[in-house]
Amino acid sequence: GCTFNDIVDRDIDMKVARTRSRPIPSGQVTAKEALYFLIAQTLLASVILFQFNRFTVWACVASLVLVAIYPFMKRITWWPQFFLGLAFSWGALVGWTSQTGGLGWAPVLLYAGTILWVIGYDTIYALQDVEDDALVGVKSTARLFGANVRIAVSALYAGAFVLWNIASLAAGGSWLFATLSLVPAGLLAWQLYTLDAEAPNNPLIRFKNNHYVGIAMTLALLAEWVW
Repeated sequence: GCTFNDIVDRDIDMKVARTRSRPIPSGQVTAKEALYFLIAQTLLASVILFQFNRFTVWACVASLVLVAIYPFMKRITWWPQFFLGLAFSWGALVGWTSQTGGLGWAPVLLYAGTILWVIGYDTIYALQDVEDDALVGVKSTARLFGANVRIAVSALYAGAFVLWNIASLAAGGSWLFATLSLVPAGLLAWQLYTLDAEAPNNPLIRFKNNHYVGIAMTLALLAEWVW
C-alpha cells in the first residue's frame, strides 16, 4: 500500500518539502523500479495469504480496493484520513477471521475504533504539511479542522477508546483489559495536551508516540487473552 501510494503521489511529493526526499521524487528509485518492487511484494504476500482459510483470503482481496483508492482521496475529499483508516485498520478484521473463519461484533467494533485512532494520529501527522498542502491543493483533516484540531482529535481518540472497550466486552473481556487500556489512553491524552502545531517536530513526535499506543494496546489484549 505504501509503495503504491508513493508511485501515485510522486508528482505531489516533489512539491512538498517533507516528502521531496522520498525514494521516487529524490531520484533514488524510478517509478518503474517501484512498480517492480510492488509486484514482488504482492507475490510474496500472496504466498503467505493462501496459507489462511478462504474467508480470510477473500477479506484480504477486498482490502485491495481500499489500498487502490486511498492515494486519490486527498485530491477529492477533506477526509483522506478516513480512507487511510479503512485501509490501515483492516488487519483487525483479517486477524479475527484467520482464527475464527468469520466475523462478529467484536472485530467490527475493534475495526471502527481503530479507524478513529488512525484518523486522529494521521491528522496530527498532516499538521506538518498544512502550508504546502494548501499550495498544491491537497486536502486533509488537518486543514479541515484548522484551529479546532485539538478538539476534533480529542473526540476521535475518545471514540476509539470507547469502541475498543466495547469490543473487548463483546469478545468476553474482563476488567483487566479495561484497566490496562488506560495506559494507551494516557499516551493519547499526552499527545493532545502537549500538541503544538506551530513548534518544529512537535506533531511528528506526537505522531510517532502512537507506536507506543499500539504496543500498549497489544500487551493489554495479550494480558486479557492469557487471563
